[in-house]
Amino acid sequence: MIVYHGSTTIVEHPIADFGRDSLDFGKGFYVTTIKQQAEKWAVQVADRKRQGQPTLNTYRLDEIPATYNRLKFEAYDRNWLEFIVANRKGLNKWKDYDIIEGGIANDRVFDTIEIYLAGLITIDEAIGRLRYQKVNSQICIINQEIINNYLHFIQCDSL
Repeated sequence: MIVYHGSTTIVEHPIADFGRDSLDFGKGFYVTTIKQQAEKWAVQVADRKRQGQPTLNTYRLDEIPATYNRLKFEAYDRNWLEFIVANRKGLNKWKDYDIIEGGIANDRVFDTIEIYLAGLITIDEAIGRLRYQKVNSQICIINQEIINNYLHFIQCDSL
């Protein structure tokens, strides 16, 4: 499958042990199957850093053997929300997995999570709000061995 990573640099040799522990799916190398999503992310990163050229990195991700511990969320549901919240609270639930797939907490989703974390709505109300959001795609590769053996750099393009 073809996957994308938005950045401000060319990332030919990704590193899994990079970034912050408290991201949605923890510390890892994030890619998506949605090209426009990665392009948008690259532009946002460049704007936030106020430096660098938005860059779209393209890879081929081979089928990953079932021997790896994989977690996949199909929807913004209670399991997804509890997992995201636990990671944002520093409980590092992501450390139990080699690769995690599911929806990304974009701005609208993030707002719902923040309101829930502040105790202003119940988990059922948060899930009710999330139900109407279109699920985006993110894949977090946590195990460097997967990157080394199954993720192949194809090209990068400046945006």
